[in-house]
Amino acid sequence: MKLLVTGASGQVGWELVRSLMPLGEVVALDRGHCDLSRPDTLAALIAGHAPHVIVNAAAYTAVDKAETEEALATTINGVAPGELAQAAKAVGALLIHYSTDYVFDGTKSGRYIEDDPVAPLNAYGRSKLAGEEAIADSGCDHLILRTTWVFASRGGNFVRTMLRLGAEREQLRVVADQWGAPTWARNIADATAQIVARAQHERCQGAFVSGVFNLVSRGETSWHGFAEAIFSTARERLPRLPLKVLRVEPIPAADYPTPAARPANSRLALDRVEARFGIAMPFWQAALARCLDELAGP
Repeated sequence: MKLLVTGASGQVGWELVRSLMPLGEVVALDRGHCDLSRPDTLAALIAGHAPHVIVNAAAYTAVDKAETEEALATTINGVAPGELAQAAKAVGALLIHYSTDYVFDGTKSGRYIEDDPVAPLNAYGRSKLAGEEAIADSGCDHLILRTTWVFASRGGNFVRTMLRLGAEREQLRVVADQWGAPTWARNIADATAQIVARAQHERCQGAFVSGVFNLVSRGETSWHGFAEAIFSTARERLPRLPLKVLRVEPIPAADYPTPAARPANSRLALDRVEARFGIAMPFWQAALARCLDELAGP
């Protein structure tokens, strides 16, 4: 089996290369080899490689910047996935695509299921929803995986930002009224490999059905709770890290205005992905500990 990964130098893409290797030949493409800001180049690229599976881990992820670059965000997150889907259909490939909790407005009291009404609050969310719709409209075999609050030991993310700020300041202020599930990029990649294997078996059996699935850690917390867990876990797992932070003050989102509005509730239900693919995602606390162990090194 030949698997093509876009965005291979990103947080999830980098992990995917390792996780997918047991399934077959992995073609890892970074932005230099697969630029989603140029959707017109994608059909020829996919035709040239003729993969059995395309895993699209490339995306425009600058949420606040998207407010002033919505056209670019929509090209990368909306138009390009549609072109990938059409190219996947042409070569008979399965398309795996990652989306986001930001397609929801966050007003639901409980966990979101995949079929809940979508209503993005910001440009980034609108661009990701456009990608979902373009893929669904293409008619290709596809699985859209919605995830939240992705972190990793590399790249720019909340964990690395908190560790940096915690080493510089004694007090931090972090939003406490937005809730979700921090999700480790490696867990996303490992689960994706399991999903691909099962989906390809379904396709061989003529039993495959395309769809949307939530893929997040178990459990829930606020950004403030996540920050406190990062520091307490880092003191255990990274004893050589010189943390100065003594207090993490909980604040409402209204006290930390950003160009892009964020949903207050980003909690996603896992029932559908568990039932179909047998996925057992870990609790976010365990994933955080493993990520920090990786940062600690040997």
